[in-house]
Amino acid sequence: MSKHVLITGAGLGALATALRLSTDGYTVELLEKNKQAGGRLNRLQKDGFTFDMGPTFFSMSYEFKEFIEYCNMEMPFRFIELDPLYVVNFSGSSRKYTIYKDLKKLAAEFEGIEPDFERKVERYLKKAGAIFHDTEYTMVKRNFRNIREFAGVVRDVPLKHSPMIFRSMWSELSRHFDSYEARVIFSLVAFFLGDTPFATPAVYSLLNYTEMKHDGYYNVEGGMYKIVEGLLKEMEKRGIRIHYETEVQAYSEKDGKLDALIDQHGKHWKADLFVINSDAAWFRGKVFRRPGFSEEKLDKRKWTIAPFTMYLGLDTKVPGIEHHNYFLGRNFEQYAGKVLKHFDINERPYYYVNVPSKHNPDTAPPGKEAIFILFPVTDRRFKPDWSDREEIADRLLQDLSERIAFDIRPHIISSTILDPSDWEKMFNLYRGSGLGLAHNLGQIGYFRPKNKDEKFNNVYYVGASTVPGTGLPMMMVGSRLVTQRINDEHRTV
Repeated sequence: MSKHVLITGAGLGALATALRLSTDGYTVELLEKNKQAGGRLNRLQKDGFTFDMGPTFFSMSYEFKEFIEYCNMEMPFRFIELDPLYVVNFSGSSRKYTIYKDLKKLAAEFEGIEPDFERKVERYLKKAGAIFHDTEYTMVKRNFRNIREFAGVVRDVPLKHSPMIFRSMWSELSRHFDSYEARVIFSLVAFFLGDTPFATPAVYSLLNYTEMKHDGYYNVEGGMYKIVEGLLKEMEKRGIRIHYETEVQAYSEKDGKLDALIDQHGKHWKADLFVINSDAAWFRGKVFRRPGFSEEKLDKRKWTIAPFTMYLGLDTKVPGIEHHNYFLGRNFEQYAGKVLKHFDINERPYYYVNVPSKHNPDTAPPGKEAIFILFPVTDRRFKPDWSDREEIADRLLQDLSERIAFDIRPHIISSTILDPSDWEKMFNLYRGSGLGLAHNLGQIGYFRPKNKDEKFNNVYYVGASTVPGTGLPMMMVGSRLVTQRINDEHRTV
């Protein structure tokens, strides 16, 4: 008789883990607090417009291909490679920087700004690529069962990479590029980890290699939620059931193991094995009441930047804006030093704008435009009250309208605003932190909350605040790592 696995949460990591375990012969079911699956990889449909709520593109497409092969299924969605990747706008200048994968075309974008750009970027990416290939499977994509195992792996990493562990990404970029613009643009990948380049270790320059050389960025035909829909269809074929509007609030234990998870109605959900797809640090504190994960302890940890998001439907097409856009200022170091702990509504904002209707026409009615704005802000430890969100939204819209020389405000016919408190409530994100725990040296590898519980031998984790880290491809890797661990410790066939 196959072992029964109960997964709480239905984010991408949970769906991928469910399908892997089903492939390996386990009986799987899921609990989800919301009305639909996907977690932060979700979809908002309103007034005839459709928006990806969180991620709007992804990298490391080969991780999805590995997953599909593992599960013996066909790819249920279609990737579309982005090239150009995105466009960057700096305040005080009408010049735009279109970021191409083709380095010769990219060099032309920096003409007159960064002399000898092509040689510099080739040198930078070669170094970043070496880090990627020397650490991808030895450090990032593996389980660590004890500190000795981790220390042994760190010792075997080529010594030439050691300075990159202690140097910031900004410091590393400053060694390769002279211009403010080049340094800022290549440092944007730090924000994909939910942090600033001044606090992110230089080893993560490997992300520049993955975007420019190793794989690139991809969108999904029909929107990113097609990933979720495709996995749900495969789960339905296999009889994997999701119980929606079911929130885990307590637990019971027996003989040193987790016996059941208890929902808001007092129902006990029993299983042989449990996989937690809620934030691994938050769940240990909130549900399991572990002293090491109390609010006091969690508040002292380093968390990723919180999201302030806007989803706008316009009654007209918008000129002067591309599919993926960054709007930045000229005081990057000063701004980055504030964004994690201090919020100033009068500070000129740095933000990302996605126009899905430029790429997927079905996201907006004919002649209309769908616009998604992501404004990285401080989490609720430092700004607990977001009652001024309408004022913040208006400030963003004013800035965007000035930047593109087109006032979008009179054309808004649909508007949804989500501040960090909304994100916290929807997905149990600690203090509204967008991507869980940060990726500083004390919170990566062995030092990140484990994907195996410290107390219960039958409890595992998959998601942003456990190994290997945050981001869509890392969720696919995380599903592989937790499945390997479960199979190593519990598989009987």
